[in-house]
Amino acid sequence: MRGHAHLVAGYIPGRSPLHRWPLWLKACLLLATAVLCLASPAVSVAAGAAITTAVLLFVVAGHALAGLPWARLGRAVKLMWIFLVLIGAYQWWQHGGLVAWQVVGAIVATVLAANILTATTPVDELLDGLAAVVRPLERVGADPERFSLTVALMLRSIPFVIGAFSDVREAARARGLERNLLARSLPVVIATVGYARATGEALSARGLGDPDLPGDPGFPEDPDFPGS
Repeated sequence: MRGHAHLVAGYIPGRSPLHRWPLWLKACLLLATAVLCLASPAVSVAAGAAITTAVLLFVVAGHALAGLPWARLGRAVKLMWIFLVLIGAYQWWQHGGLVAWQVVGAIVATVLAANILTATTPVDELLDGLAAVVRPLERVGADPERFSLTVALMLRSIPFVIGAFSDVREAARARGLERNLLARSLPVVIATVGYARATGEALSARGLGDPDLPGDPGFPEDPDFPGS
């Protein structure tokens, strides 16, 4: 299947200012974008819509400054357009056009800002940053390395599942079975389970998460647990 070849918010190498900015600065800007979008409803409707518009324009300008392909910008919006239409229509019906724009614009701005962050930051740097954020929690038993490994596996698994759905849908359409729920879902389940098993075996071969390893904090010794 081509599922593993699909990339979601993958890193795009470049030499733009955003590529050179440190991760903490880009994370702070992303946080500021989210806070402004969430706080804008607290002001008047007109001012909130103006704030949302300004934030969205700022994010689009950041996309251009980073030198990212515009097709990527459109693809990020295309993936959630149905959701945006439904949310916008409901808000328009309940509260009017300005509120609908405020809500939809805030969602788009936040998603695009997160997309810029992941597109201008290598995955290794992102994972190291996450591990650094979690490191203070070591005092309560948290494992930063396991946390970053879990996020890495998630980043690899989501594109695979999305690609698997796409591949199976195309295969079912080619056989005239696009309306057959079993033909569109069973191969995805089988492929996903196989991917999970292969990932687990690869981790076990490297001694990660193996209950037989002494001192593994993820598997405490329990006399009632098989293999302990």
